Amino acid sequence: MVELLVENMTKEDLEVRDNNDDTALTIAAGIGATRIAECMIQKNKELVSIQGEQDLLPVIVACKNGHKDTAKYLYAITPFVLLLEKNGAHGSLLLRASIFSKMLDISLDLLQKYPQLTTTRNVSHGTTPLIELSSLSDLFPSGLQFVFWKRWIYSIIQVQLAADQHTNVRIPIPQNGDMHRRSILVRAKTFDFFYPFGLKQIYDTKLTHTYALKILHLMSEYISNIDDTRLQQSGVYDAFFIAIKHGIIEVVIEMLKTEPNLLTFVDKNRRGILLSAVQHRQENIFSLTYVLGTRKHKLISGTDGQQNNILHIAAMLAPPHRLARISGAALQMQRELQWYKKVESIVDPSLKEYTNSNNETPGEIFSNEHKELVINGEKWMKETATSCTVVGALIITIMFTAAFTVPGGNVQDTGFPVFLKRKSFMIFIISDAISLFSSSTSALMFLGVLTSRYAEDDFLKSLPTKLIIGLSTLFISIAAMMVAFCATLIIMLKGELKLVIPITLLASIPVTLFMLLQFPLLIEIFVSTYGPSIFDRKIKYWF
Repeated sequence: MVELLVENMTKEDLEVRDNNDDTALTIAAGIGATRIAECMIQKNKELVSIQGEQDLLPVIVACKNGHKDTAKYLYAITPFVLLLEKNGAHGSLLLRASIFSKMLDISLDLLQKYPQLTTTRNVSHGTTPLIELSSLSDLFPSGLQFVFWKRWIYSIIQVQLAADQHTNVRIPIPQNGDMHRRSILVRAKTFDFFYPFGLKQIYDTKLTHTYALKILHLMSEYISNIDDTRLQQSGVYDAFFIAIKHGIIEVVIEMLKTEPNLLTFVDKNRRGILLSAVQHRQENIFSLTYVLGTRKHKLISGTDGQQNNILHIAAMLAPPHRLARISGAALQMQRELQWYKKVESIVDPSLKEYTNSNNETPGEIFSNEHKELVINGEKWMKETATSCTVVGALIITIMFTAAFTVPGGNVQDTGFPVFLKRKSFMIFIISDAISLFSSSTSALMFLGVLTSRYAEDDFLKSLPTKLIIGLSTLFISIAAMMVAFCATLIIMLKGELKLVIPITLLASIPVTLFMLLQFPLLIEIFVSTYGPSIFDRKIKYWF
């Protein structure tokens, strides 16, 4: 139908706009109708240059709506001269839309042609592509949220942005004032067979990261040629502190390589790189202290506009979105203490008693700002301990009784158990004892949690350790109880495998449920308390 309609229309008919000031091509771009767009453009190539609603070119509309195939096709045929700064903000808008829509092949190609777009201000948003890239943590490896086995696969997958990769899209590149075409990578290798295992997602993620790092490198090369007096006007300083806020270590390091003077620059609150990293609780940025050498002493000894030193800032409550990443108020309080103790360990001891403009010391600020978190942490710990104590007490009662009501009873003459010589009976006795002792230990640990004084420092090691021991021994007691139950069945139903096997399998359900519900919490507490430090001592030197 479209082909027939276009065939019977004039070029001028295709340029007609609707009440929203859109042409038919703009609407086709907005819904991702690539074939329809091709039909119209074959009839009238000028359509790609006609702006629609909000003065957007069709290629920008396709990008904003996330239609990759349509956007790549329209980008390939849009005259590049329209994207130059002298002809408006089309280039900046397209770069912004392609970055936010993760069409980074278009972004990369556009920057290779016209690197000046790096610092071109968007009239409607007031930002630059560099600033916006610095706020998108999921485009970079530091924002990776994969579990450990996906991280391992991610590390071994090889991604190449090479021209010999299969592609059916070609993007024009201007050389010496002429337009010619060359191929760029626009789609990932095929992992469809392994889609259920998430391999395609892992590959696509690494491909995105590879593109983003290449784009960042191009932007850094451009800002390296900007005069120092124009860096603030160009939004470089804003991009730098936005990257710190979002914890994008790749952007921070790349910009420091390009402009080392950023180390000494401060934001509107007179906070430099390390003070800002502590303020936003970005441990990967703060880990740069391990490679700054003697320069770190100057950076950590400064104060902000309210005379707060770095320890004052560490004493302030973390931003809500950073606390939300941690399970439970108790672990959140532990993380806050870890930050405070870490900063305290690297500053001059005299800073502990230094007062700010409100005449407050760091210790006073920490206590005042974390009062509610301490209360919530105490409540969370007590609720967890109370629930687990009830379970532990029930297991103690059951296993203590089972030890004196052995299966099969006792021989009247000797008083020994009837099945004393059987291996299954020995398994029953041993597992019963293990369950009894471990559940008793668990109950005592949770009792210790309930009777704790709940001082601030208790959340650092004491309370988490008690919770770790309590949850671990409770898990052991439940598992041992199920083993004792299965051993009893084997003794009483000897030879009846059709009953023993199904019931034994059912006995594994409680252990499995405990692992699914409580084991992740146990692992998180253990890693948070005794695992590797949140601060990376092995961070690579970036000079």
